[in-house]
Amino acid sequence: MNSDCRYIFSTGDLFQKDFSIVLRKDDGNFYLPVKDTRELYCFNDITLSTRLLQLLAKAGIVVHFFGYYQNYIGTFYPKEDLMSGRVTVAQALAYEHSRMDIARPLVRGIANNIHSALYHYYRHGKNELKEFLDWLRADVPSLTDKVTGIKQLLRIEGEIWARFYQSFRLFLPESFAMNKRVKRPPDNPINALVSFGNTLLYTKTITEIYHTHLNQTISYLHEPAERRFSLSLDLSEVFKPTLVYKTIFDCVNNRKISVEKHFDKSLNYALLNDAGRKVFIEAFEERLNQTFQHSTLNRRVSYKQAIRLDGYKLVKYILEGKDFLPFSTEDKR
Repeated sequence: MNSDCRYIFSTGDLFQKDFSIVLRKDDGNFYLPVKDTRELYCFNDITLSTRLLQLLAKAGIVVHFFGYYQNYIGTFYPKEDLMSGRVTVAQALAYEHSRMDIARPLVRGIANNIHSALYHYYRHGKNELKEFLDWLRADVPSLTDKVTGIKQLLRIEGEIWARFYQSFRLFLPESFAMNKRVKRPPDNPINALVSFGNTLLYTKTITEIYHTHLNQTISYLHEPAERRFSLSLDLSEVFKPTLVYKTIFDCVNNRKISVEKHFDKSLNYALLNDAGRKVFIEAFEERLNQTFQHSTLNRRVSYKQAIRLDGYKLVKYILEGKDFLPFSTEDKR
């Protein structure tokens, strides 16, 4: 897996030696060159030294921590070199005066990208999807135009996701049926995959926003709240169909992940085991680093770069008034 992101599943100590990050485990030391590392994901008990934290901060390396149940705990976030009071003030003013002009395109982007993710199955004989696909394409744009408040818009978004989940029964095996979306904690294999994938994408988005001038706590579709980076929730939404759900569909339908082999039996198959996490992460990273020809930029970009580009688009909107049009699979050619 060619990536500048490192995933740590074992317990151990992380410390600095020369210009490397060293993971000390019972079976020896494992070296991670700083220059080739951009993110660390820690899924087990890890001890870090202050000296290492200084190195990580200097190198701009973001570290994400997860609990026993794969729940996101928090992020070590180096001091922001790209802090901008001007952008933060503009973000706050945009929240006050033009929140809907940002939130509406996000909901439309979700609908567009779900349409793209499902159209493959419609083309291959799942005709029952037609009504939902037509609604996404024809009705959602007009519905989002008509609403004047964020709560109304969120109801439309909720209906989009609910109908999307209902469609899973048409192309996923029965062992991965989703009766309803359950988050904390997940209650079956498909909810476990969705929660894990969404968490990975959320933390990836945190990292990409870190490399812009944006303030992570000022959001538009989701309510700004204490103790969370709510802007990452906003910008990650439109990427879920392409990055999270297409990864899930691929892993399940091509039997890369099975209930028997890749979930914890002692927890009623509601949590990925180590083998399952590794399979999913490898598939997710592969998709994240895929490139496509961007129709506007006229060059190839990766999906990971596209997340940061959405941050730049938001900066362009709040500073220059340029229309905010988040990622759409229609950007590809």
